[in-house]
Amino acid sequence: MMKISLLQQMYKDVLAGIPLAKESHHYSSLLTLSVEQPAGGDESCHQRHLPPPAAGTGSHQDTDMVVPAADDLSKSFASMSSSFCPREVMLLQLTLIKMMVAKAESQQIESSTRLKYCEIFVLLLKEAKTDSKLVSLLGPHDRLLSHLASQSLAALVYFQLKEENALNVTWLSFTLNALLGFPGNTPVADCLWTLTAVIKETLRDAVLPKAGVLKKLLAPLDAVLEGFYNAILFHQFDSHHYTSPYSEATTNLISFIDLLEALLASRTELELPLRCQRVLFLKVSYILNLISSSIPYVIKKKFILLLKKCVLHKSREDARSGSVSLQALPLCEDVLALSNAVLQVVSLTWLNQIPLDEKSSYFGSSEPAPGDDPQGGSDQTVLRALSLVVLKALEFKIHNSTAEAEIKGDFESSMSQLLMFWRSHLKPFPQSHPIVHHCEWLSLIFIEQDDDMWEAAKALLLIYLKLDRLRHDAAGNLSQEEEDSWNIHTHAGGYNPHCIFLFFLEKIAFDSSVLLDFLISSETCFLEYLVRYLKLLRREWHQFVAVCNHFDTKHGALQSVSPAKPPHPEEQSCVTDESLQNAGCEPAPPTPLSLCSSPDGCVFTAERGANEAESDSLISADSAALPGALPGSLQSLVNYDSSEDSELESDGKECLVNTKQVPANNEGEKRRRGTGCSFTADNWKICTSEVLPLKQEGSHPSSCWTCMTSLDNIIPLRIMLYKSTECLEELQQAISRLQRRNLFPYNPTALLKLLSHIEKMRKNMNPQ
Repeated sequence: MMKISLLQQMYKDVLAGIPLAKESHHYSSLLTLSVEQPAGGDESCHQRHLPPPAAGTGSHQDTDMVVPAADDLSKSFASMSSSFCPREVMLLQLTLIKMMVAKAESQQIESSTRLKYCEIFVLLLKEAKTDSKLVSLLGPHDRLLSHLASQSLAALVYFQLKEENALNVTWLSFTLNALLGFPGNTPVADCLWTLTAVIKETLRDAVLPKAGVLKKLLAPLDAVLEGFYNAILFHQFDSHHYTSPYSEATTNLISFIDLLEALLASRTELELPLRCQRVLFLKVSYILNLISSSIPYVIKKKFILLLKKCVLHKSREDARSGSVSLQALPLCEDVLALSNAVLQVVSLTWLNQIPLDEKSSYFGSSEPAPGDDPQGGSDQTVLRALSLVVLKALEFKIHNSTAEAEIKGDFESSMSQLLMFWRSHLKPFPQSHPIVHHCEWLSLIFIEQDDDMWEAAKALLLIYLKLDRLRHDAAGNLSQEEEDSWNIHTHAGGYNPHCIFLFFLEKIAFDSSVLLDFLISSETCFLEYLVRYLKLLRREWHQFVAVCNHFDTKHGALQSVSPAKPPHPEEQSCVTDESLQNAGCEPAPPTPLSLCSSPDGCVFTAERGANEAESDSLISADSAALPGALPGSLQSLVNYDSSEDSELESDGKECLVNTKQVPANNEGEKRRRGTGCSFTADNWKICTSEVLPLKQEGSHPSSCWTCMTSLDNIIPLRIMLYKSTECLEELQQAISRLQRRNLFPYNPTALLKLLSHIEKMRKNMNPQ
């Protein structure tokens, strides 16, 4: 009774930061564990209340300690029964040890108090042999007691590493025996969790020389950890041991995954990584086989998320260091080995062997809420992670390859598997248009995870740039037919950068503030992606315009634009069969309203909407009726909010961009007006309008006959081009405002120059 009262008072003093008044031996004797008592206690002990806080409930989760206020704690202690079983005393001792180590590392505690705590720890380790007693408490017999014991042991091992620059011999011996004896009776999960906790504490310490401490910690375990990797994932693996997510084998494997994650994070601290920090990359095939096996889904998910961290490790390390380090070579070798292994299994339909339709977890229940889909859906987190693993593996493999045939073979094989994987697992949203374009998948898969989305977009952009560079190096000057074939290929493969960017802008409703948030955030690689894309856009402006035109025709962009920012009169759609080919999708079968050919071979057709009324009215306009975006007489005839989408297609380099209708009973000379737009090597230019009589004989042979269409088939404005460039211009203005006020987090001069260049190209295309 006396001991528990003293422990309670000590707990309150440590919690409140009050200096411990008595000698260190007094407190070390209070914290000395009585392991000769039955570890489990009697059944009644398990029903008693542990004085808060109790760290953990039996699962090895690294959670923050939450403690009550001192007054509440006094009331809690006072209301307890006067009798405490030995197990409860031991739990309070373990809680105190862990709390005191945390306090000793805090800079908010007075130095004299911290020094007193350190003296107590030395006595516990040297005289009371507390480390040996903690090791004896580890095991499955009492999960709560074992969990607290492993936390306290990890805290003391870390304390010795930091304060004495020494590795605890008792703990090291226990760890070596547990790993070498696997699959024996030693508690492997507690051993792995303790090592993981020490590594994480070392990485969190901002003052500690991490490289030296980690080398001292991991060097004695290096070879043993690699052998354990081989044993638990391959040599001793038996899927029959993993039938339940709560089995001991599952617990061991999950603890090992947590350790692998900590080893991955720690490799950047060493100039030359140890073998145990590289084995995950070099022998990733073991993990890939397990993911497609019959192990519980929770293990598969943790392995997949671990692979995602592996493929992102290099790019984030490059961004962090900003320079070439001594570890750059082994890291490149490791990531390349991982990429080769991943792409090899992907080409063998590995993705199709991974079930993602497991039952979802619901907050507070295992059943969905009323109204939810009882079938659930594919696990979007795993879907994104797997997709990113494949895309980053492709990026790194292609970046490190020089043979064009090998690069194209790897990319086409893996990307086709990935596209089928996406199609089979992503459910279309209710009331959404069907997904028909391969470039749209990326924004649909990753739209809910910003950092992953831009990593994926950057990967596809880099792949595009590499393939484009290879084809130019191989062929030199490419013909227009080859360029068209290339454009079709990029869309069919789902990696056309212009299409991907436009689909994303469409998903965020062309909101420039969203882009600004990405630029300011340090959690995404959007800045790197945007700079690379804007450089590409500067070179491929014509391809960008063609894709924008395709969006207008295929997605029905004939809609009202904000009256405050009307489009320029010249921003009207000019769509040809060639532009559709450049956009990579087959045009829908046209419904010809009239077919007029010129000696130059221009053929015009127009496509009717599904509910469009047929009209044979002739198209006519006066040459003076083009003052602005839409003349008033035409606006009174057309309701843009309700009119059907229309398209106009052409095989030539010229097309009609504005047509008007007059009453069919007009008996005067029927005239028509056509404003043509021609594509040159520099930009799109609006040709001078020409007015020709409908029945004029001897017209100039180069004149292109006008396509006759109904009022509902007016060619749409360049809505996508206007919205996308306007979004970039708004982003440029927002960055400039923040820069003038010194509120932008970095120097955006280079980015502003790129955005300004895009603005000039757009204005040159539409001169005022």
